[in-house]
Amino acid sequence: MSSPVQKSRLRVGDRVRFSGAVRTVIGLSGTVVRLAGPGGALTEVMLAELLAAGDFERVGVPSSASLPSASPLDGLPDEAVAQAQWWERHIVEVLRGIPPDAQPGTAPKPEYDPRLVSLTRREQAKAAELTAAGRPVTASAVKQRRRRYEAGGLAAMADGRAASRTPPEGRADQRVVEAMRQAISEATGASTRTASYIFWRAGQILDAEHGAGTVGLPSRAGLYRLFSVLSAGRHTTGSAQTRRSLAARPDGPFSQLQVSAPGEVMEIDSTPLDVMVRLDDGVEGRVELTGMVDVATRTVTAAVLQPTAKSADASVLLARTVTPEPMRPGWAKALAMAASALPHRRLSDIDARLESAAARPVIIPDTIVIDHGQVFVSRNFRASCAYLGISLQPAHKATGTDKPHIERTLGSVASLFAQFVAGYTGRSPEFRGRGDGLQAVWSLIELQELLDEWIIAAWQNRPHDGLRDPAHPGRAFTPNEKYAAMVEAAGYVPIALSADDYVELLPARWQAINAYGIKVSRRTYDSPELNPFRQQPSGVKEHKDRWEVRCDPYDVSRIWVRDHRNGGWITVFWTQLHRVAAPFGELAWDHARSSQPGASEEELADAVAGLLQRAGQGPAGPDGETGPEKLTRRDRRVAARTRAAQPLPIPGAAPVPVEGPGPEAVPGDSTEENAASPQDSRDDDGPLAKVIPMPIFDPFAEADKRW
Repeated sequence: MSSPVQKSRLRVGDRVRFSGAVRTVIGLSGTVVRLAGPGGALTEVMLAELLAAGDFERVGVPSSASLPSASPLDGLPDEAVAQAQWWERHIVEVLRGIPPDAQPGTAPKPEYDPRLVSLTRREQAKAAELTAAGRPVTASAVKQRRRRYEAGGLAAMADGRAASRTPPEGRADQRVVEAMRQAISEATGASTRTASYIFWRAGQILDAEHGAGTVGLPSRAGLYRLFSVLSAGRHTTGSAQTRRSLAARPDGPFSQLQVSAPGEVMEIDSTPLDVMVRLDDGVEGRVELTGMVDVATRTVTAAVLQPTAKSADASVLLARTVTPEPMRPGWAKALAMAASALPHRRLSDIDARLESAAARPVIIPDTIVIDHGQVFVSRNFRASCAYLGISLQPAHKATGTDKPHIERTLGSVASLFAQFVAGYTGRSPEFRGRGDGLQAVWSLIELQELLDEWIIAAWQNRPHDGLRDPAHPGRAFTPNEKYAAMVEAAGYVPIALSADDYVELLPARWQAINAYGIKVSRRTYDSPELNPFRQQPSGVKEHKDRWEVRCDPYDVSRIWVRDHRNGGWITVFWTQLHRVAAPFGELAWDHARSSQPGASEEELADAVAGLLQRAGQGPAGPDGETGPEKLTRRDRRVAARTRAAQPLPIPGAAPVPVEGPGPEAVPGDSTEENAASPQDSRDDDGPLAKVIPMPIFDPFAEADKRW
């Protein structure tokens, strides 16, 4: 008699059921089986096709049960393991007819032959054999151990609990179980409560569905055991944020998005930065970090810090993503693209802007995955993406797993960068030390420069676990190395943004051009170039013949009006700009307007100018000079946030006129020439000082001085 393994092989002469008829195997050649059917009909079929047939069966050969797997026996008593191994030999003989250690060709005993004797008879024969050998046992005991062995293998016989089929919730009333599950599910989106509340809520559900007092609750210990089983892995009494995140996790298996080129799929998100930032006059506060990451290379193409994330910040990210990062004064030569793993020479031949760029790839987005935040679903951001030919892919609501790369990247910024910055506060109050983060050290501009340098120096050159070579899993690429490898196959096509392109990325609104100009948030803007269009229709019927106006939320000194007739943009300045020597944002304007609801436009401009002037004077000295303590906390915070959110320079933009037709000055310029009024310039009759030309600044030489 052959062994169980040999008996399962297909041989010439075996009879099988195939295609609704019993056939005889008359030949085997490789993977081809020759069958003789009824009436002598010959059939050749592939072995895989034969075994996969739904009606395949070996006629006259008993089906052998699969050998139970040997489960780990660690932790069980040696006596129990030895007893289970002794029983295994006898149980296998009952199941298969021969013991597991039988020699090939051993014939089963007549009382254990599966082809001649039923399973019940074999169990009775084994009980009689063991009893006669001095080990009294009943047939039911043999049957019980046989069932344990079939259910859980050797470990089930060694430990009877392994074969227990009791449900995880035990023997509790199913009505109580369902009520508890409903109460736990209701707690997913609610504030965190204790287990006692869940018990109380489950009692309410039982009373509402089955009547008051109809279904009784188990003991308190039983309720806690049931709650522990049903709430496992759901954080019902833990962190509410973790609980919602786990509930939003998809039910199916995780899959990885396959991308083959930089920019094919990018993700964008915004989150508070866990660092206290010193704003303009020392007011401490947290800022918003808005970032964009490329899925293919894990490159952080841009990251912007602002007091409050707005749609304009998301549009600025697009501009920075498609624009090379210039080398800045004080940066080491190793941060230059020419000294990195990026193919600088080949890329600079295509895009001349990369000649003196830092080692951050320029990636043109094709698709951007966004969440449903107001910053990213705004009309301005959508219009900016449409202008650059970028597709937007909204994620499911409250489902961070739809954009896991940017979620993890922003978390990595906190663990790899923010915790090393002075003023780090921890991710929540429970992780905050006493006195930590109360004194901000870095200003917003300084922290932005540190973040930009860290992204180029650390993040872009850090091996990423998600960028491993499939053929060599032990090798992890850096984002720059991955970009260099993928750009060879995908290519690179630059996008150069002009001054008009930057204007296209600003928020849009539709206004009428009146005789006095254009009013935006009660501010009047006017320019001689508007003369042909005053009180005239734009011709855009979809917007009631109004004119398209673009505004910078961080600079109210000017707006841009689209010339729908001749094309291009018209730069229109604020009529009260001469009252304020520096640009300021909507935050300062709204604050001044709310404090003086009935004031005129001139008075509001003077109030904002006074607010910025008082904030810039610094604290009061011993001589009693006015300082920030004269301001309210709200005044100081508004002034600081306004100064921190300085407008980005627009290439090719016209300078801001100071007053009427006089000389022009750039808003916010700190030099005396621009700070002085035109009249002051005309009254200065003194001799001109000798002009000493400044040498050309060399950032690489300056970097050497630092060391």
